[in-house]
Amino acid sequence: MSPIVAALPILLVLVFMLFLRRGSHEAGFGGWLVGIAVAFLFFGLNWNVLWVSQLKALLLSLNVLTVLWPALLMYHIVEMSGGVRAIAYALQEMIPEPGWLLLVLAWMLSALVENLAGFGVPIAVIAPMLILLGVIPVRAVAAAAIGHSWTVSLGGMALAFRTMTDITAMNESEVFPFAAVLLGVTVLLTGLGSAYVLKQLHYWKRILILSLVVALTQYFIGITGVIPLSSFSAAIVGIGGGLLLTRRPPGQKIRASTSPQLRGGLFSYGTLFGSIFIISIIKPLNRWLAGARVSSWFPQVVTNQGFTTAAGPGFVFKPFTHPGVWILFSALVAALVLPRLTRSGTAHMKESLTATWRSALPASLGTLFMIGLSSLMEHSGMTQLIAQGLSQALSSYYPLVAPLVGTLGAFATGSNTNSNILFRQMQKGVAALLGISPLVLLAAQTTGGALGSMISPAKLAVGGSTNAMKGKEGAALRLTLPIGLASTLFIGLLAWILLKVL
Repeated sequence: MSPIVAALPILLVLVFMLFLRRGSHEAGFGGWLVGIAVAFLFFGLNWNVLWVSQLKALLLSLNVLTVLWPALLMYHIVEMSGGVRAIAYALQEMIPEPGWLLLVLAWMLSALVENLAGFGVPIAVIAPMLILLGVIPVRAVAAAAIGHSWTVSLGGMALAFRTMTDITAMNESEVFPFAAVLLGVTVLLTGLGSAYVLKQLHYWKRILILSLVVALTQYFIGITGVIPLSSFSAAIVGIGGGLLLTRRPPGQKIRASTSPQLRGGLFSYGTLFGSIFIISIIKPLNRWLAGARVSSWFPQVVTNQGFTTAAGPGFVFKPFTHPGVWILFSALVAALVLPRLTRSGTAHMKESLTATWRSALPASLGTLFMIGLSSLMEHSGMTQLIAQGLSQALSSYYPLVAPLVGTLGAFATGSNTNSNILFRQMQKGVAALLGISPLVLLAAQTTGGALGSMISPAKLAVGGSTNAMKGKEGAALRLTLPIGLASTLFIGLLAWILLKVL
């Protein structure tokens, strides 16, 4: 069967979003229906495989939705109390250069949020700040989506990266140097990409300097053995570097005026970041909390053409270490504290609930259909056929598109982690067939998966749900797609060069 046939559902999603200007829920629904038809007609899909794949997708969607809804609730609570505006204005005082401020927010502050929350939350938090500072919604969502991508693989305690190395039984310390080099280059690429979208490319010299500092920080923290904190540390250094590189009048110090709204906004997001940071950094506490889990087990299923999906867990939910639970906790704390702290009263709380419902519904539907399509393609063998077709067609030139495979996985699933799960063994197998280093291909896989975050419809739907972008994710995708593909191909070229010099 041709890989082109397997790719038809994805192509349809792109057509809907890029050319017909439909939202992710409409595009996802259309792609899902076509995916079912293609799988039944050409890939031997049967009702048993369909049922298992969609039940898995429904459960996996909960990982996203249990972040989306609390994140939106918290945003609307803080926004309606004036906290979001106050934070944006305070940063404006600390960084008096408007263009550089926008870039630091979209590129570095979004990376810090990704390390602490992820799941599209960086876009949902940062895009509204950019809008308040004068950026149109489409460019605000696109800039934040591009800007945070460099930290996706090693962010969140390096979950995506460590999942890949654990499953492939590879030593993470051996893969990390190659991944750090490729991901270090993405710091520069995403910085330039965000600057392009924000029309701030005249800061290219500062972008180059800050990229080098951030990439080196990430590399050296990681090779010392502290891989889970490598990206987090780099994001902190990036924000500090952004402040230091700001041009100020002689004698002017970094300072910002305070207000009840600013204190309320900082308290709310500080509660969130502090909670997640504590449970992440204190290993004994993390292990104890992670002991509470809800999981499911699915049987082996086989298509009529013999494609087998092995039995295994389809869903693992750890309530006390899941970001969504702590976002909800922080939102409830904000709902109790902000009315008194900001003297805003409780009248807007009902409005916050209404706004959350209105913004979350289309994004939730888009997420459900996109993940449903991804699971369907995986269980019917369509995703694997696309990847194998690329490797067979290109042979020794396959490393050029190895990151593109990771990008494809992230596009379909909205997750670098899921992309690494889908394609980690295939990348390792191709390396064995071609007689090349699996370390480089796995590094390319996870780097491509990180860059895929900027073009993921599911993430754009989550990110666009807190502003006027809901239902218009295709407009943002038209900005992020060329940058994402160009960056991915450049990383592929670097991976190919690395293999040549090894």
